Amino acid sequence: MKILITGVHGFVGSNLVNALKDKHTIYGLDIIAPAKDGVRYTFSWDYLDSKDGIPEVDAIIHLAGKAHDTKNKSAAEVYFKVNTELTKKIFDYFLAHESIKKFIFFSTAKAAADRVERVLTEDVTPAPVGPYGESKIKAEEYILSKMEDVRSKNKDVYIFRPCMIHGPGNKGNLNLLYGVVKKGIPWPLGAFENRRTFTSIENICFAVNGVLTKDVPSGIYNMGDDEALSTNELIEEICKSLGKKAHIWRLPKGFMTGVAKLGGMLHLPLNPERLQKLTENYVSSNAKIKKALGVDKMPVDVRTGLQRTLESFK
Repeated sequence: MKILITGVHGFVGSNLVNALKDKHTIYGLDIIAPAKDGVRYTFSWDYLDSKDGIPEVDAIIHLAGKAHDTKNKSAAEVYFKVNTELTKKIFDYFLAHESIKKFIFFSTAKAAADRVERVLTEDVTPAPVGPYGESKIKAEEYILSKMEDVRSKNKDVYIFRPCMIHGPGNKGNLNLLYGVVKKGIPWPLGAFENRRTFTSIENICFAVNGVLTKDVPSGIYNMGDDEALSTNELIEEICKSLGKKAHIWRLPKGFMTGVAKLGGMLHLPLNPERLQKLTENYVSSNAKIKKALGVDKMPVDVRTGLQRTLESFK
């Protein structure tokens, strides 16, 4: 196949290129255009409107977007300009070109729900909180509003909602937590038993290759590893990677809640919002994508994937 990947130079894009380059011809669409092994050529976004245009492709993987700013310093309009409007632009291009039969949009689990009480499934009524999730759901809504046109043109569209993606070379919250544990700082929130879904980059690549090469129905698909882990288990995996003993303190929940409230008043690292994020449950079901791909389990289990990621931090 000939595949166009937007945001091709990002973390997910780079991994997809490595996974797909041996069997497919890959073009990129990005705001930067350095030479990249496996990418025939990277075009700028202006090429979508130019007469020269982009070569005919069979599929588009839309990764380009404004990532979640955990420090909340990004203006809301930036998320909508990038995550919503760019998606509309590339999706309209997909609809206008007969040769392009498949479109994969990388949304986020946060477009469906900011918090999860039990298990997140694809049929949940979306209730995002904040401009990151809200801008992604607006993009999803635009795509879904065009599905009649998609079907009439015999095309397929896939909306992926991954939970926290990890893999070698990834930068993010996992990297920050790794740094804290590496310093030997005890984990004081051991009394909070939560479960969270992670998504190995290898499983992302497996799912993308699956929907590109198999007859998979259009739709929304959650992305995640098979098993959810608690933060305590994640700390243990980090310590295993470092060859250290895990120092997990199970201090009373009420005491730590009080400490977080005080931290909020004094502008310390641990505040009520951060305590919530560190201890909440966020479990997402990947049953739908596994059924669509005809597999009982994803190829990489969460602990193996995490160890590969953690090894890369060294």
